[in-house]
Amino acid sequence: MRFKQFLIVVLLSFFSAFYAKAVSILQYHHVSDDTPASTSISVEQFTLHMNYLKQQNYKVLPLNEIVDGLKKGKKFDAKTVAITFDDGYLNVLTNADPILKTNEFPYAIFVAPQEINQGRSNMVSWPQLKSLSEQGVLILNHSLNHDHLNRQLDNEDIEAWKARISEDITTAQRIIDEQLGPQLKYLAYPYGEYNTELLTLVKSLDFIAFGQHSGALSKQSNRQALPRFPASGRYANLKTLKVKLQTMAMPIKKLTNDNPQLDQHTQGNPKRPELVVTLDLSDIYKPTLACYILGEKVDITWIDKSSFSVASNVDLPAGRSRYNCTAQSRTKSSYYWLSQPWINRNEDGSWPQG
Repeated sequence: MRFKQFLIVVLLSFFSAFYAKAVSILQYHHVSDDTPASTSISVEQFTLHMNYLKQQNYKVLPLNEIVDGLKKGKKFDAKTVAITFDDGYLNVLTNADPILKTNEFPYAIFVAPQEINQGRSNMVSWPQLKSLSEQGVLILNHSLNHDHLNRQLDNEDIEAWKARISEDITTAQRIIDEQLGPQLKYLAYPYGEYNTELLTLVKSLDFIAFGQHSGALSKQSNRQALPRFPASGRYANLKTLKVKLQTMAMPIKKLTNDNPQLDQHTQGNPKRPELVVTLDLSDIYKPTLACYILGEKVDITWIDKSSFSVASNVDLPAGRSRYNCTAQSRTKSSYYWLSQPWINRNEDGSWPQG
């Protein structure tokens, strides 16, 4: 009997080494069958997502528990996830909340106070948000007006931009706190857009911030640009989402030329930015490292034993795009994941709509 117990312990230890310590955040907008497809997941699909998390024994935690735990170096369960919604659409309350309550899943909503103040019929109201907050739902900052925070206005210098955006973020937080009581200083960038100046500004305001670029989290993740896996629209496919939820944060030691706003690049071709990545390769099976741009696999160039560069073969389009890189773990049956976002202007220098 003792030998049998010993064997079970050994086998469990062996197999546990092959499961990734994946910590991820899911991002949704609409949960509805009749809202814009690009930002929506149907009620049926959302139910499937939540059922999968339940059936596969995912540990669904409040967003702040994950952020605080990562900061402290906490070791999370093998499958840990947080659930977030951007904008505060009414269908989150009517369609998503009952499903989440059935599964006893906590979640967070990022809201833009001025959009809530408009009293639109498709948005939640402050009384509804107050009720949700009292039930444990985190109500968080999505800027004041849901503007593109990274963009300077015409004839606006950098200091004027900093003052305007600081006022935007802090005013939004003040309104949320006045309506609901003191809330966490967490910000989701509208449209997932940011640049290096905005990261610095948000850090100076003592905010944790989240993007819309995909990826898992680790203690080393930039707490002013935490990734989330979009799970709506073309990303709502449960088959591909299952794979993403098992990925781990790429063990990055350094990123070079990683300002997402391409018109601010001063070196190389700003429409084909060369991203330089330095990795901790101790658990990466190097031959499996691959990068994908605009849906195509691209060549990477090794600069030294632990650093590589990657660039697009074509000009990146106006709007938002990404470089995605993955690599197989040496010790676990999972992949590491890196997603680098980019934002590009139109040919005439104007910004794309939306």
